[in-house]
Amino acid sequence: MPNHQTAARALSTAQERKLVDFVEDRFLELTRNYKKRSDPSSTVPTLSCYLTSSHTLLSFILQIPPVQPSSFLRVTFLLRLTSEVMGAITGYQPAAAGLPQLLSWLNDLDRGWLAVLRSQAWDPDAREGVDVPQQTDALHGDTGGAMRSPMTQTERARLRSLLISGTGRLEEWLVELDTGGQDYTAVLQTMDLQQGFDDLFAGTLTEMGSLNGVMNVHEGMEGTC
Repeated sequence: MPNHQTAARALSTAQERKLVDFVEDRFLELTRNYKKRSDPSSTVPTLSCYLTSSHTLLSFILQIPPVQPSSFLRVTFLLRLTSEVMGAITGYQPAAAGLPQLLSWLNDLDRGWLAVLRSQAWDPDAREGVDVPQQTDALHGDTGGAMRSPMTQTERARLRSLLISGTGRLEEWLVELDTGGQDYTAVLQTMDLQQGFDDLFAGTLTEMGSLNGVMNVHEGMEGTC
């Protein structure tokens, strides 16, 4: 387990360049295989495979240091991953057996965004954000330009939009579950997943002060079922 008690350090220019190349390659690989998911050669033919593959990328991105200028990369890549995954999920046929893994993935994403919003480091073992001290210049009393950076209002607005619209699409997708004539919510209740899906991204949206927005989406969707 990483030692989060040590001061957070920004990546060097060379390290950032290698990180960007690595993450871009992983995005390209994931997207390429998703687009050919119906082909036998795809590495993500099922939602379970896609979630497993994308979770590795999620964990890697979250471990980017929460200090400038590295924190900018963490926010940028995590917004991109959130957008791609929320769009890709509904490209698969929903199956009740895969819902626990899906909910677990989305909960990790929620905790990951909480860590980003709070400028925390990510503990991949505990799957949660942890506070870390900043590296301080003992002579000048500053962090040498490596201050933690909160998300901008534009980034927060984009994140809020991604989560709320993505939740709406997920609810429409869940209606397509093969439930044997039952309402899909009854299936979720039987699997003890109803509350989890009702509370999707509650942590992140509450942190941003926009929980009412997602609750309005839920109410609207319930009215159409």
